[in-house]
Amino acid sequence: MQDAPRYTYRQTVAADAVRYGGGSGLGAVLKLLAGNRMFRVTFTLRSCQAANRMTGPLRKPLLTTCRLLHRWTQHSAAMDLPWETEVGPGLRILHGWGLVVNANARIGANVTLFHGVTLGQKDDLLPGGRVTHYPELGDGVWVGPHAVVIGVPIGDECIVAASTVVTKPMPRRTVVAGNPGKAVAEVTIPDIPHPAPVGDFAVTAAMAEPAAVPG
Repeated sequence: MQDAPRYTYRQTVAADAVRYGGGSGLGAVLKLLAGNRMFRVTFTLRSCQAANRMTGPLRKPLLTTCRLLHRWTQHSAAMDLPWETEVGPGLRILHGWGLVVNANARIGANVTLFHGVTLGQKDDLLPGGRVTHYPELGDGVWVGPHAVVIGVPIGDECIVAASTVVTKPMPRRTVVAGNPGKAVAEVTIPDIPHPAPVGDFAVTAAMAEPAAVPG
């Protein structure tokens, strides 16, 4: 899984834009902001996190403004994606309605999430007290409509089928299906529409050439 904090605000926004249509320049970002409610949510999430990393007197008012905008974009898209969530570059959300993500979940690079997906915590009641686990999606993971991942890691480039309930860790390149979710096949070709170049230099280079989002 990529380490999200090592990417700059500009790099993560560019990578997200690539996932939504193949463009990474300013024109593509502006077009997506104007016409794609799912992209707006990821954009305001990135903006909140960038503001939170700032120092100086502008940090607090800017973070407050970004958080209000993020609350509005989530409401408009009917999803719950907290700004605190650690998300790698190149997130793509399809349809978005009913998406719910725990703030402590971790999402890798080039991940695809469909409508109705839930990434929630798992609580184990042990003699010594409650132990909480949070979901972690590796790079290139594809999660289908209404799938649920509860407090476990999903390896890189896995495919989680629609309506699957995952309660056990899954290794890299596994197709997971059913309730409870089980490994049913091996992924031979990862499902990553418009993969973003997530290497530090690759993302920077892609941003240097503005491109329009295809209609």
